[in-house]
Amino acid sequence: MTTITIDEALDRAGAGTYQKRLIGIFGLVWAADAMQVLAVGFTASSIAATFGLTVPQALQTGTLFFLGMLIGAIGFGRLADRIGRRNVLIVTVLCDAIFGTLSIFAPDFTVLLLLRFLTGMAVGGTLPVDYAMMAEFLPAKNRGRWLVLLEGFWAVGTLIVALAAWATSLAGVEDAWRYIFAVTALPALMGFGLRFLVPESPLYLMRTGRGDEAKSIIDQILVVNGKHPIAASQQLAVPAPVREARIFAGELRRRSLLILAIWFLVSISYYGVFTWMPPRLAGEGFGFVRGYGFLVLVALAQLPGYALAAYGVEKWGRRPTLVGFCLLSAIGCLLFVVAGSGILIGASLLIMSFALLGTWGALYAFTPELYPTASRATGMGAAGAMARFGGLLAPSLMALVVAQSFGLAIAIFAALLLLAGVAAFLIDAETRAASLA
Repeated sequence: MTTITIDEALDRAGAGTYQKRLIGIFGLVWAADAMQVLAVGFTASSIAATFGLTVPQALQTGTLFFLGMLIGAIGFGRLADRIGRRNVLIVTVLCDAIFGTLSIFAPDFTVLLLLRFLTGMAVGGTLPVDYAMMAEFLPAKNRGRWLVLLEGFWAVGTLIVALAAWATSLAGVEDAWRYIFAVTALPALMGFGLRFLVPESPLYLMRTGRGDEAKSIIDQILVVNGKHPIAASQQLAVPAPVREARIFAGELRRRSLLILAIWFLVSISYYGVFTWMPPRLAGEGFGFVRGYGFLVLVALAQLPGYALAAYGVEKWGRRPTLVGFCLLSAIGCLLFVVAGSGILIGASLLIMSFALLGTWGALYAFTPELYPTASRATGMGAAGAMARFGGLLAPSLMALVVAQSFGLAIAIFAALLLLAGVAAFLIDAETRAASLA
């Protein structure tokens, strides 16, 4: 009886029809999560009008949403390493659909805050587990490009929520936020049923002693991709045992501290820009750069950012691509600060959108590969928690800076992104084409 490793089997299967089906399912919910997250900025003005609040007060929905995401990312990430990825994903998407839908009908601001907190917990649990799981179905040589492609669905969600906000603005409807939340809830409702079609991660199954189930799933991948299943004379090799996974112990400590710092620095900058920019452009804007129509252009600029990141992580490597996009994001922010005309302001916003989303693409491709299977969801959960902590500060603490000067806030984001680039340079690993342990 000979053995074959899961990595060897996935390499034989390649990235084909099976992975396309998976990325369609994961991508739908990823877009839904993006819409829920970005709805914070796009609904603030309307929520303020409905309940007689100021925009900073209305942005408390964002504070509670990101607090929920913080808790969900930590709790569900660890749970996925203990009870499996599939069960956690089904539960989180169901909660996302339920509480996201109930948000549409919130009778007062207090109830809305509670529902956004619960929706945030569900979204926070979905994001890190999605990536850990998708990574475990991909061959090493295709993993980076496909993970960036999955992250590209974030741009799709951003574009949809921007179009929804623009449509409600043009239609002049009252309580526009209810319509926007209705649009954001729909993909999660669709994605819940589709999640039952996703099997458990074969790597997780092997790590937990369920080799026959893992072999069955690997055979499905091979057959769907037009390859022969594993021969009867072969069996899947049991992965080498790993010690209890602690992301802040041993050789993981340095890379965990650096990668989590990057997640925090990038997230507070990204959410700072996309929380405060929509209500600012919807109001006075910056000369001719105003209104939701321009925000649609900003959302469209994200797509080529992902495309370049997908190319870069395979051509140049994960770390160089991440460093480059962090620096380009900082340059975009600095251009905004020194811009003396509407044209330069508009260009800086497009550069920021392009580069920040390319940064996310490289970050999401890099992070799950830094951890072994036994701690991958935990590591991604910790990364997600740092991102939500940054998102938590963006609508609340940054309000004090924005009140003084919007340009000063963007300058701070430039400095934070520069620090993120330095931290990325200091990471002691390059995972391009590396096998998952």
